Amino acid sequence: MALTIHSSFLPHLDPEESLAFYRDVLGFEVRLDVGYAGMRWITVGPAEQPDTAIVLHPVGVGHDVSDAERTLLTELVAKGTVFGVNLATDDLDATFARLDAAGADIVQEPIEQDYGVRDCAVRDPAGNLLRIQQN
Repeated sequence: MALTIHSSFLPHLDPEESLAFYRDVLGFEVRLDVGYAGMRWITVGPAEQPDTAIVLHPVGVGHDVSDAERTLLTELVAKGTVFGVNLATDDLDATFARLDAAGADIVQEPIEQDYGVRDCAVRDPAGNLLRIQQN
């Protein structure tokens, strides 16, 4: 029995900003864009990996989240306290240059880590941390 990762979930604060980042800057394809009850979920992923996706969702979705909790969660996400996902690329320098040119929030330029990985880190428009490593 093999388990695979199908979807990861990251909160967004502004669906249009997140869509522009994941589609136009990272180059992910949009697989679903669903609106419901005034909220919006956007599923994106790399075109060459149709079975792997990131679902961008509103902060604090659910009937069991109070307005005060939703406000706190929104503040924490905007502050960058949510760790996002690790991505990988065959050309880290080109990917970083594209992110930098697009005005991404750069957290760390490409470096060799002590643990054997060369990577960089950026935040998406909501503040989620994305680490990108060299394949």
